[in-house]
Amino acid sequence: QVQLVESGGGLVQAGGSLRLSCAASGRTFSSYAMGWFRQAPGTEERELVVGISWAGSTHYEASAKGRFTISRDNVKNTVYLQMNSLKPEDTAVYYCAAQPPGRIWYPQDAKKYDAWGQGTQVTVSS
Repeated sequence: QVQLVESGGGLVQAGGSLRLSCAASGRTFSSYAMGWFRQAPGTEERELVVGISWAGSTHYEASAKGRFTISRDNVKNTVYLQMNSLKPEDTAVYYCAAQPPGRIWYPQDAKKYDAWGQGTQVTVSS
């Protein structure tokens, strides 16, 4: 199982950008699918923002399309989330998560991920 540590959150004005990083431990990082989830204030569920499979395929939720970009560096064992044109409704705690390899990739199903980071706060002011 991998261990994950996020960084890069902070306070930014609407229209600004942030890049989140998620560093993973373990030699099998490249075989994991990765996802970025977020949990908005006052909500109980974490929702997928974007995922990237072990083969490099990506899945963006509608809220992220055209503004956010996920990428991974399997040499550095790190996955990134570049967030541009941020909006106040993007305010949330952002979590990265790792889904172990399998026959089928389930980017949106949080139960399929077996490792989570501690989260990093992103606050977008209007």
